[in-house]
Amino acid sequence: MTGDSETLKIYGERAGEYAQLIEDGATDPRLATFIAALPQGAHVLDLGCGPGQSAARMAAAGLNVTATDAVPEMVELAAQTDGVTAKVATFDDISGTDLYMGIWANFSLLHAPRADMPRHLATLRRALCTGGLFHIGMKTGSGEKRDSLGRRYTYYTADELHDLLRDAGFDPFSSHTGSDVGLDGVEASWVTIAAHG
Repeated sequence: MTGDSETLKIYGERAGEYAQLIEDGATDPRLATFIAALPQGAHVLDLGCGPGQSAARMAAAGLNVTATDAVPEMVELAAQTDGVTAKVATFDDISGTDLYMGIWANFSLLHAPRADMPRHLATLRRALCTGGLFHIGMKTGSGEKRDSLGRRYTYYTADELHDLLRDAGFDPFSSHTGSDVGLDGVEASWVTIAAHG
């Protein structure tokens, strides 16, 4: 899978609007916790970085950030931050072993097909150093569907996601739930989970 073309097209066309929408996300308390748990200079991956606000905050805190996104327009925005290495990459382009002390996968993997999720999580577990920190954010619910903008989403319950993480070799230790209004103007429930590698 190289990414859902319709989903990628929408994000490309609305990159600036999306950047404004999630601007407040860079103050996410879970991001602050993620940063504080890692040593200065730690190499981290921002998977599906979008316009790069989280990557920018991580870099400003002294982390060495590699930011990836499948949308070139998003990567262009993310690359404007000092200390952030941003590159175009899909989930399938991630490889390697013991590369990162932290992986921030905040509401990116929700665009992956359900059938691909175990494989993606296993790849990320290999890329994460033993004892490293993994963060994932997903919309909650069931099934797969497109939103009113045409973006494809896969939904999970918190229990399903915990099980998938354990199956991939992660050790989940903290989770939070909430809801927010997205780019489509619809309020959606979500869960974030922190896990060790």
